[in-house]
Amino acid sequence: MTPRRRQHPASDPADPYNVRQASRIYFLPNLMTAGNLFCGFMAIVQCIQARLAETALSGEYNGSTSAEHYKYAVWLIFGSAAFDALDGRLARMGGRESLFGAEFDSLADVISFGMAPALLMIYLILSPTTGSYEWFRNIGWFIGFIYLLCAAMRLARFNVITNPLLRPGTKDSNRDFVGLPVPAAASTVAATVLFLLKLAETDRSLKAWALALPPLMLLVAFLMMSTVRYPSGKNVDLQTQTRLRPFVFVLVTIGLVILYKEIAVLGICLGYIFFGLFRSVRRGRIGTPPDAKEEPSPRLG
Repeated sequence: MTPRRRQHPASDPADPYNVRQASRIYFLPNLMTAGNLFCGFMAIVQCIQARLAETALSGEYNGSTSAEHYKYAVWLIFGSAAFDALDGRLARMGGRESLFGAEFDSLADVISFGMAPALLMIYLILSPTTGSYEWFRNIGWFIGFIYLLCAAMRLARFNVITNPLLRPGTKDSNRDFVGLPVPAAASTVAATVLFLLKLAETDRSLKAWALALPPLMLLVAFLMMSTVRYPSGKNVDLQTQTRLRPFVFVLVTIGLVILYKEIAVLGICLGYIFFGLFRSVRRGRIGTPPDAKEEPSPRLG
């Protein structure tokens, strides 16, 4: 009698993480990831065009000033964050999760939330605000690289710790992020740029703000690689119930963002950053090493 061959788990069609299933490309989730990547690429293009406008004799490039190009880059980064939130939610709602989607999402995030914000730092936040602080020009590129390095390593750590092949058949119940998510870090940089552009429109001096910028950018980079926990909001869906006061608070917040977007968006980003930081300090968990069982499930799609 011929002995039956033992089927390898990686070739089991019932396993969602076999070779065929892991490499599947689901249309809607990956379309959102492609939108994320496109917005990130266009944000980089806008940063380059803003620099060209600054050096042009007319002060414009393609009919827009440098400030307008920077604003376009900021809104494109926010657009990337919106696409990034949609791809994972669509994948989870439709049960269309794959390892390909997770890797594609992380690669897109490096461009949209790593490279694009780093260029904003170098071009707008650090270099033009030098004034009498000439040493900004010598450290601006280095701070931008530190941010990009931390963003890339944060995404790599996230993929490794939350890889379902490491813990097959288990489901994670914790819905917090370990470390500041890269979309939140990039949104903080973009909101800071939007705030600075608003100050420039009112002819206010940026010198008072200049000294606070390098520590803020380094803090954002450090928090991405830290073990500080941040709420993910993955439990919020169409069936989520709430009370009247939180509902009114959310409506008021949305109204403030619409009316005073330059200040309100930055306030929300900084509030999110320091909420997780103060909560971790209170719990004494900043130095706690990340545990694979405590990481949230990856945004596959």
